[in-house]
Amino acid sequence: MSDTTSLYGNNQSPEQQSRIRIPHLQRMKALGQKWAMLTAYDMYAASIFEEAGIPVLLVGDSASNNVFGHESTLPVTVDELIPLVRAVSRTTRRPLVIADLPFGSYQASPEQCFHTAVRFMKEAGAHAVKIEGGVEMLPQVEKLARSGIPVMAHIGFTPQAEHQLGGYRVQGRGQDAQRLIESARAFEAAGAFALLIEMVPDEVATQISAAVSIPTVGIGAGVGCDAQVLVWQDMAGLRTGHLPRFVKQYADLRGVLLGAAQDFIDDVQMSRFPGPEHSFPLENAQEKNHR
Repeated sequence: MSDTTSLYGNNQSPEQQSRIRIPHLQRMKALGQKWAMLTAYDMYAASIFEEAGIPVLLVGDSASNNVFGHESTLPVTVDELIPLVRAVSRTTRRPLVIADLPFGSYQASPEQCFHTAVRFMKEAGAHAVKIEGGVEMLPQVEKLARSGIPVMAHIGFTPQAEHQLGGYRVQGRGQDAQRLIESARAFEAAGAFALLIEMVPDEVATQISAAVSIPTVGIGAGVGCDAQVLVWQDMAGLRTGHLPRFVKQYADLRGVLLGAAQDFIDDVQMSRFPGPEHSFPLENAQEKNHR
């Protein structure tokens, strides 16, 4: 938890700790101290992750396939994501809350990107936004940065472009590595406050992290990034089946919930629930004692 202590302040109680800001993350990079980021889509997960000391929460378009049941991130809309961002930002005091801009809500022009980002900032209480893409997204990043909207750029494998990229494939191999490094530098120059690097070889992501002064957040990009992010349902073992190579599961939450539901079924069927302690008597005991 040394990274959390550095971010939140060594001598502050949780109640005294202030909101994590972008300069805190930049200072962490300068000090060579790493930090963790998780997705969150609801108040309970967000409050638990805050209590654990997660400094940055991402309300990702991954809600599309982790909340709404779609097969990819593409179908989720701005109107579907805004309530999720609002729930996370309302619930937490300390983490920096980043909102993903969903597919189709920012690619058309810098102006479209600006108006979408403003909705997330004003209506949902986001502190920053994230957009995917290559150097074609530089005008969008520049527009947001000039407008005072912190923006994280997402490079490498970009799920919103999965059909164009030919599926979930590692990016940045061979000659493509130099292109990614140059893109990272260009996004920094355009005003991005951080880079999310997805499914890129370890060596390439390490080179990118060294090439820019802004923090890099890896997912499937090796240990050389300044921070790491996972989808929380993957991290906690709520999701089963085939998992990406880069996922590490830290719990079996699905097993815990499955066992709890089965125990509930058994208690109901055997009339063990509700018991007397879960039921209301005909007379109030306090009223009876006063008669």
